[in-house]
Amino acid sequence: MLFTHEYANDLILFALIVDCGSFSKAAESAGITSSVISKRIGRLEKSLGARLLYRTTRSLTLTENGRELYQHAKEISIRIQDALHVVSEKSDELAGVIRMSVPTVSGELLLSEKVAEFCSLHPKLKVEIRLENHFVDLVNEGIDLAIRTGTMPDSSLIARPILNSRWVIVCSPGYLEKHPQPQLAEDLLMHNCLTYIHQESGTANWLMKRPDSGDIYELQVNGNFSSNNALAIRKAVLGGFGIAMVPRVMVYEDLQAGKLLEILTGCSGKVLGVYAVYPYTRNLPLKIRMLIEHIMISYNNISHYF
Repeated sequence: MLFTHEYANDLILFALIVDCGSFSKAAESAGITSSVISKRIGRLEKSLGARLLYRTTRSLTLTENGRELYQHAKEISIRIQDALHVVSEKSDELAGVIRMSVPTVSGELLLSEKVAEFCSLHPKLKVEIRLENHFVDLVNEGIDLAIRTGTMPDSSLIARPILNSRWVIVCSPGYLEKHPQPQLAEDLLMHNCLTYIHQESGTANWLMKRPDSGDIYELQVNGNFSSNNALAIRKAVLGGFGIAMVPRVMVYEDLQAGKLLEILTGCSGKVLGVYAVYPYTRNLPLKIRMLIEHIMISYNNISHYF
C-alpha cells in the first residue's frame, strides 16, 4: 500500500480517537466534526480491508486488528509530534517555504503586503501566494495555508475564523444624478445591477435582509455587466455604470472619499466569514501558526473596514 500524507493523517486521527475514547471527544480535540471523523475512519478501514473498531452510542471497542494498528499509529503520532517540536519549537529562526492560496481581492487589498511584511521579519522564510477565486484541494496540491471567504464545507480541513466580511450596496454620485435612488430593495429591479460571478447564491441573486424582521431572502436583479473579479465590478461602479453589491472592505476608502455612496443601508443580507484554512494535523508548524496570527492581527487592525 502506498503510504501517502493523507493515509498518515488518518492513522494519527485513529490514534487520537482511541486516546479520547469517543468520536465526539476526538472531534472536539481535532477541531473537526464527528461526521468527518466517521468518514476518515471508514476510508482507513476500507483501504486496509479490515474493521478497526466497534462503535455504539455509549462505548468504543477496538478489534484485534484495531489494537495492533493503534500501537503503530500511536508511535507514528508521537514521532511526528517530536519531529515538529524539534524543527519548529526549538528553532531560533523560521525557515522553509509556506505555500498559500488566497482570494484575489484579499490578496490585492491586504494580504500580499502583510505576508511580505511577515517575510521581512523572518528572512529565511519564503511564502508563495497563489491568488485564485476557487477552492483548491489543499492536500493534493500541497497548499499549507489558505484564506477563504464564505461557508466552509464539512471536510477534514481545519478552518480558523478570522472575522466576518459584510457586503454593501453601492453606486457612484454620478449614477444617482441620472437615475432615481432606490428606496426599497425591490426598486433595484429597475436599475442596472453589476453582478459578481463567484457567489454562492448565484450571479444575479443578491442576498437581502428585510428591515422589519431581519429575514434573509434572495432578490434576482438584472444587469448588463458581470465579472468574476470583484475589483472589475468596483471599477465599473466608480465609472457610474450601475449599482453593485460588493465587500465593504473593498470600497471602504471610496465611501470615505465620497467616490461611492452606500444605498439601501441595512438591506444587504450578505455576510461572509473569513477563515484561515489548513489540512488537519495535531501539531501545526510554528511558522504557519505565527503567519496565521500575523494575518489575524492585520485583519483586526482594520476591522472597521469590514
